Amino acid sequence: MSIRIFCQTAAAAVITTLGLSACAQTMKPGLWEATNKIGGSPENEQAMARMQQQMAAMPPAQRKAMEDMLAKQGVGMGSANANGMVLKMCITKEMVERNQLPVQQQGSCITTTSEKSRTGMKINFTCTNPPSKGEGQFTFAGDTAYTMKMKVNSTAQGAPRTTTIDTNAKWLGGDCGAIKPMVMPK
Repeated sequence: MSIRIFCQTAAAAVITTLGLSACAQTMKPGLWEATNKIGGSPENEQAMARMQQQMAAMPPAQRKAMEDMLAKQGVGMGSANANGMVLKMCITKEMVERNQLPVQQQGSCITTTSEKSRTGMKINFTCTNPPSKGEGQFTFAGDTAYTMKMKVNSTAQGAPRTTTIDTNAKWLGGDCGAIKPMVMPK
């Protein structure tokens, strides 16, 4: 799996999960940072290790191109380290008021909440692009942090693949700086 495809798949999965309207009720607007560890199979773990090595050795022009690709989707790319891939996202006050958070608009995903409480929720989802389905568990630590554990089932190169995503997210502050919010569908 190439670094570009791996990053797009990982970013799509992570950003899609942030699109849950139920999350907005417990989150502060502003700049958020999410550290995402991808696993679930030796192939995924090897791809993550390769991505970390490639990002460390990436020429500045190539890194800027990747950052620009993600910026067009409303995501700031941080580092990739032993803890995972770091992404930054801007959540506006209007998005929180509408209970709407960033969703990458590459195809459609249908998400349902199976359990919800003040401190967490369980979700199930099905997406068409790339075709995938899965489930996740969010645990909120007030309105400034959450953890997420997700399992995504998809097909890669004709073979079924299970990917796990462990996320630790935290609110960095009310000012998003250079990170622009995603353009949301009306």
